[in-house]
Amino acid sequence: MQITNDQLGQRILSVDVLRGFDMFWITGGAGFFIGIFRVFGGKMEQWFVPQLDHAEWEGFHFYDLIFPLFVFIVGMSVVFSLQRILETQGKKAAYRRIIRRFVLLFLLGIIYYGGMRNGWLNIRLLGVLQRLALTYFFTGMLFIHFRLRGLIIAFAALLIGYWAWLSFIPVPGLGHVSFAEGQNWANWFDSHFLPLRKWNGDWDPEGLLSTLPAIGSCILGVFASLLLRNKSIEDRKKVIYFIGGGIAAVILGFLWGLQFPVIKKIWTSSYVLVAGGYSFVTLGVLYLILDVWQVQKWSVPLVWIGVNPITIYMARNIVDFNKLAKRFVGGELGTMFGDDFGYLLYTTVSLALTLLLVRFLYKRKIFLKL
Repeated sequence: MQITNDQLGQRILSVDVLRGFDMFWITGGAGFFIGIFRVFGGKMEQWFVPQLDHAEWEGFHFYDLIFPLFVFIVGMSVVFSLQRILETQGKKAAYRRIIRRFVLLFLLGIIYYGGMRNGWLNIRLLGVLQRLALTYFFTGMLFIHFRLRGLIIAFAALLIGYWAWLSFIPVPGLGHVSFAEGQNWANWFDSHFLPLRKWNGDWDPEGLLSTLPAIGSCILGVFASLLLRNKSIEDRKKVIYFIGGGIAAVILGFLWGLQFPVIKKIWTSSYVLVAGGYSFVTLGVLYLILDVWQVQKWSVPLVWIGVNPITIYMARNIVDFNKLAKRFVGGELGTMFGDDFGYLLYTTVSLALTLLLVRFLYKRKIFLKL
């Protein structure tokens, strides 16, 4: 099966697959591969399984790419959603689109984490979807008002400004600079200025101050879309720019991390470069395979997920697919060949249920659009 532009409304296939690849790990893929490595991985399990969880504080695991990759994709959507509106309807229409999407994403984020189910004091004010909403809002406003040069300056200012703030200004109460957990500027700022800053009795990692460099991650997605849409650059050269630029960003990020550690939970500037670099490389590889070489059959399940990411993200919050899977393969059946095999069995069924849902939605052209 070849996926054509007509089927996807003139969409760039690699972008949908990139989104689907990202959501795959959130919506059951991580558990499935943990099960694979537990049963068949042998000694490899000791290295691969930790990669499917976040680094405890400093460092970078594969799973630390998932969130910033989605922020990167949100930045790509800024160009796709706003450029035509700016050209045909003007800035006021673009403002309306940005504000509407921001409000809807932010409210969905509050609902995702339980809304007011546990009372006002336990609302999760800043979570994953809320950060996506904030980065979309500010990046969209920058895109409306600045050309490429201005966006580059804004990106550099955000990363360098955040680095200077955390690296050279002593943390109040400590009297010195610190990147340690709970003893850094991002945590201090949230503890003093973020309303409802505790969620489930713990500090929320998606805070106020760390939203600034996260906007930088979103701007990287804008750069990627501008390159994709540039018709004066040949497709294979775009692949070289994506992969070469991504590798350079990863190297620069880890070098910067020698002084300003790579830390996801406070979204350090070095983390932005490392995650952004891997995002560019991943996009480049997918663009080469799907849009240049036209090798597309394998990507169909990722397209199902990629065109309906918010739907499946919310659906797995409302319906516990893992518990549902255990109804089919739990109990004695699940443990017949050992706990590890039982884990693999129910995570496989959970992932299969997810794919069945997104396939159903795709076939019936049911898409949640914000």
